[in-house]
Amino acid sequence: MKFHTEYLYFNTKAKREYINITHEVEKALIKSGAKEGMILVSAAHITAGVYINDAEDGIIQDIDDMLDRLAPKGPDYKHHWTGEDNGDAHLKNILTGHQVLIPVTDGKLDLGPWQQVYYAEFDGQRRKKLIIKVMGE
Repeated sequence: MKFHTEYLYFNTKAKREYINITHEVEKALIKSGAKEGMILVSAAHITAGVYINDAEDGIIQDIDDMLDRLAPKGPDYKHHWTGEDNGDAHLKNILTGHQVLIPVTDGKLDLGPWQQVYYAEFDGQRRKKLIIKVMGE
């Protein structure tokens, strides 16, 4: 079995951004040479997430609106008692999840017809790391 690891780094312009990283995951797969296996894509921060969904502006806005309803910015989260002000970003990470596992078949990401891989930044404007780990043969 082969293993291949790559790191992506983000320093977003806005506090919150949704970045389609499907092509970067595909490039890592090609570099690995794996034809069958799995790819783990994992945000290495507790205020960012990774998810798979449609690359359509409406659903991205719907996801953003849902996350704001479930974890709004501003309430007096107990996390803020530490001097931080990003309690909502920690909760949004839990809601989206911090990693996805993608099957690899015949050297390609085995995604559905509309599925894309996204990095979700909830407390940006500083350097963040994402891990892509290809495992396969």
